[in-house]
Amino acid sequence: MEQKSVCDEKIFRGLFDVHSETIRNFLYYKCRNVQQAEDLTQDAFIKLWNNCKKVSFEKAKSFVMKVAQNAFFNEVAHDKVILKYNESKKGLQSFVENPEFLMEEKEFMHKLERCISNLPEKEREVFLLSRKDKKTYREIAEIIGITQKAVERRMHLALVKLREKIGMSI
Repeated sequence: MEQKSVCDEKIFRGLFDVHSETIRNFLYYKCRNVQQAEDLTQDAFIKLWNNCKKVSFEKAKSFVMKVAQNAFFNEVAHDKVILKYNESKKGLQSFVENPEFLMEEKEFMHKLERCISNLPEKEREVFLLSRKDKKTYREIAEIIGITQKAVERRMHLALVKLREKIGMSI
């Protein structure tokens, strides 16, 4: 008895004719979108055709069903990611575009710059090397020629003074 091959075009066409409507309806009930259900069904059968040598005739229907179902779940997960991103972006964008926020941010930056410039020279130097130039305490110690503990102490003093003047954490 000859085994049916999914790679035979007539057999593949028969599988499509027999099972495509069932799979499309299954997907339609899940997504409530005929076009999406048809696209996912088509994609699943394309994947079957591309893998026809690996899939036996007996397992072809379950293969297509599983591929279609996974593709649907992947689209749902992707849509959730996009929705979450758009919601977070929308909230942030309205916040950032608020003229009052922009004015307050500008005022805060001026105040911060003034406070930094009023720090004692040694503390200002360590603070700017750390926060602006992104140097590690070890690198700062090597640049200035002091111990890492001294750098940590100066940074601590700078932050304490800035917090007192600005009234928030930096």
